[in-house]
Amino acid sequence: MIPIRYVEPVFRPPSEAESLILPVTDGCSWNHCTFCEMYTAPQKKFRARDDAEIIDSLRLTGERYGHQIRRVFLADGDALVLPTRRLLTILAAIRTHLPAVRRISSYCLPRNLRKKSQSEIDELAAAGLSLVYVGAESGDDQVLAKVNKGETFESTCDALEKLGNAGITRSVMILNGLGGKLFSQQHAENSARLANAVQPEYLATLVVSFPQGEQRFRADFPEWEPLGQPELFVEMERFLSALELKRTVFRSDHASNWLVLKGTLGTDKERLLAQVRQAIAAPDEAALRPAWARGL
Repeated sequence: MIPIRYVEPVFRPPSEAESLILPVTDGCSWNHCTFCEMYTAPQKKFRARDDAEIIDSLRLTGERYGHQIRRVFLADGDALVLPTRRLLTILAAIRTHLPAVRRISSYCLPRNLRKKSQSEIDELAAAGLSLVYVGAESGDDQVLAKVNKGETFESTCDALEKLGNAGITRSVMILNGLGGKLFSQQHAENSARLANAVQPEYLATLVVSFPQGEQRFRADFPEWEPLGQPELFVEMERFLSALELKRTVFRSDHASNWLVLKGTLGTDKERLLAQVRQAIAAPDEAALRPAWARGL
């Protein structure tokens, strides 16, 4: 047993499947995004964990598995909300108790970097924070306001630039279909504009979905109309067409995606566009994920 206290449900990015999940907070400090169901459970109210608990968990984990653990993911929704001083203490404890660790990562809300200076972000990078996942969701200010993201194009861009300047790898997520039919075109174009501005190392798209129902989402966005499968492909085609990336690993392979896309942008841009255009023109001939396999 890992000697760490977890508050269910626990979330992590797919690429952190082999990482030690180390909660430094519970829940999400913002938790107002109407499309997100991750931290709405009653037991997931936001709180920062005590340093003593975190360090004790690391010490006990290190005693049992210290030389086996190569990656650590700082949970929950936005570990970087913690003051830089506390984060540096945690990163130092990871180095002390888990000496084999080669990668430390976390989710990050752009809002949490507004009060952190570039020198603070540089310190975190030097202390071992090497990869951050940023759910940008959209680069369009109207869409961001409609879903109560609490961010703008500029705030997201500023956060991603700070991370990039520090040499921290950035993995950016965009939600296909988030703007619905009304805002589909500007959602695609401005999301591409955001990616072009910051040139992230990783870029991924997921399809917006509501396993627990749309009531919360529609309360602030009553005019939202979901995109059908062909319309999602059209939006993706518009997004990819507008991207001008030099060397970004692109993935659209989450369980929510009908069409699995993988490549590096820009070298694979034309191939990826050809796949999307085939799905638009002849969906029956495209290698689409069956509905039962989407896991929603």
